[in-house]
Amino acid sequence: MLLIKNAFTYAPNFLGKKDIFIVHGKIAAIENVIDLPSLKCQVWDAQGKIITPGFIDQHIHITGAGGKHGFGSMTPEIACSELVQTGSTTVVGLLGTDGATRSIKSLFAKTKALTSEGLSAYMFTGFYGLEPTFITNSLQDDMMFIEPVLGCKVAISDIRSDYPTDLELVRLLRQVLVGGMLANKKGVLHLHLGNLDCKMDCLFRLVNDYQFPISHISPTHVGRTKALFEEAIQFALLGGSIDITTGASKYAEPYQSVLYALDKGVSDDLLTFSSDGNAGLDKLDENKKLIGFRKAPINQNYLQFRELSNTGGLPIEVALKPITSNPARNLGLKNKGIIAVGADADFCALTEDLTLTDVIARGQIMMEDSEVKVKGHFE
Repeated sequence: MLLIKNAFTYAPNFLGKKDIFIVHGKIAAIENVIDLPSLKCQVWDAQGKIITPGFIDQHIHITGAGGKHGFGSMTPEIACSELVQTGSTTVVGLLGTDGATRSIKSLFAKTKALTSEGLSAYMFTGFYGLEPTFITNSLQDDMMFIEPVLGCKVAISDIRSDYPTDLELVRLLRQVLVGGMLANKKGVLHLHLGNLDCKMDCLFRLVNDYQFPISHISPTHVGRTKALFEEAIQFALLGGSIDITTGASKYAEPYQSVLYALDKGVSDDLLTFSSDGNAGLDKLDENKKLIGFRKAPINQNYLQFRELSNTGGLPIEVALKPITSNPARNLGLKNKGIIAVGADADFCALTEDLTLTDVIARGQIMMEDSEVKVKGHFE
């Protein structure tokens, strides 16, 4: 049990100053004042800090990625403490271009490892291509029988993709949908968007010609170019969720893209951030010559949220949505991204200027006063 006292609570909507009682990793009560003198319960005084839902990163390379300059350019796995320091209490891991040396089974193992270390980790099966990279015999079976699998990743509009046809994408969507129905999951097809001229053409055809429910179609890297983002806005105006990458693949600062989309009439419930963190990036000198490699940052979701509020002027409850309630809704995680009775006890604590100081995941204090308290098993 854990009792949080004196927290200015954003759920992400503002609830006011509240006490929050946690039992077995779940929120049991939210009241103006909770006193439990008869219970031997850990008490954590938030001292008037801002308390938000734990942040969600729905596209991050937890087992590493990269490799476009040979085996030596592959990035390593992410450690639990690295995620804690960014406020990411829930992550969705996935493969990138490489579906050979990066195994879907290793991704599953890392997902389970992070969960055992205190976070909530999920995964997308598949990778850039269409050839099977599933744990079981099919995408539908992965959805049904592998608990952390929330959907499937595939690449479109990219020279590294398999150039999937509309019909091939529909058949993947069917497996995601039916497998999700049978396993009581939402099910999404998570689509990597490259920079080819076809952009999102096939996604509009899936919705308009094949009448596939748009809520199961989840495009990412939509802020790669201005032209692509204009198409993404049209997709969102049809009711689709669009995911803006914060760590790489962006034509402008992600918070500016959010402000632009809102100005164009996009609902603030349909915009999400994800980091693409730990992907392999080139390190270039002043003459654009390759001099090494670097990892895509994993902290930009949090930093772009700060920019949305501090620079963009959005209310905190709106600025929080792209990293809390919106990705939770897109993924179908009903107990994540919110502060409500019955929800998972995932929290971030922030100072008045939105500096992250404390992280609680599934009711356990993972970081306190900017010091990581719980690390991975091998850290």
